[in-house]
Amino acid sequence: MPESRQYELVYVVAPDGGEDAVNALHTEVEEIVSGAGGRIEKTDNWGSRRLAYEIGKHREGTYVVELIEGPGEVVNELDRKLKVRENLLRHLVVRVDEDLKKAQRARGNRLSRVQRRRAARGLPPIPAAPPTD
Repeated sequence: MPESRQYELVYVVAPDGGEDAVNALHTEVEEIVSGAGGRIEKTDNWGSRRLAYEIGKHREGTYVVELIEGPGEVVNELDRKLKVRENLLRHLVVRVDEDLKKAQRARGNRLSRVQRRRAARGLPPIPAAPPTD
């Protein structure tokens, strides 16, 4: 069984199609991901923003960020299919699971350091907070 990893997909949609084009592209991405054995954990539509530079005579675009969990084949299939989309200005897929593990480990180390310092001062330990997703 392929190992499941987390990826972040960021894409910029041309403003010509409006909200319908963004929804259609999101549906297509969802089908590609589920077809490759993955799932979309979170979708964040940032809305229309000004681009840093002009892309194909467009000065604005709709930014969408999606957190995807799945095997590496998901990235290959997404990249292959998103390259041929006409209303898609740019896309980028980045693996983020290692960064999330590092952040979680640093958070745990920081909490244990605080607990040791509180115990050395004779203070009660801080109650553990429930994990946030």
